[in-house]
Amino acid sequence: MNIYKATLDDINDLIQLRIDFLKMDKGFLSSEDETIIRKQLYNYFEKHIPLGDFIAMIGESDNKIAATAFLILQERPANPSFITGSAATLLNVMTYLEFRRRGIAMKVIEALINEAKLLGVSSIDLFSTEDGKELYKKLDFIEPAYTAMRLKL
Repeated sequence: MNIYKATLDDINDLIQLRIDFLKMDKGFLSSEDETIIRKQLYNYFEKHIPLGDFIAMIGESDNKIAATAFLILQERPANPSFITGSAATLLNVMTYLEFRRRGIAMKVIEALINEAKLLGVSSIDLFSTEDGKELYKKLDFIEPAYTAMRLKL
């Protein structure tokens, strides 16, 4: 198993990993949406990887990409939940079916957590599926007292 931090050289892999995640999550992605998303992702990764406010870890097994997770860093007004004013969101946690139940996703997330600690991040938020909750609990994530809500514009 090899875990590494993605660089600009990995943009095409990151785009494919995001597309695959969205297809797994949504079950379907129209070709029109995929085209738009691919273009946005390329521009996003090209901008945010060098800025350091986006970090992706990739896990390989048998010399193939097996898993990934993304971390988005944000500066916020400090409060007791993120005392340094630095918070992050974990997303796009995905392991390809043939590599599941080998601990790869856990290692990828642990690598992101270590990066976040080095950067002074106070807390990491995520949205979990029911299938993912046990993994996150093993990594000491807790369910906060608030309910996530969204307004789609």
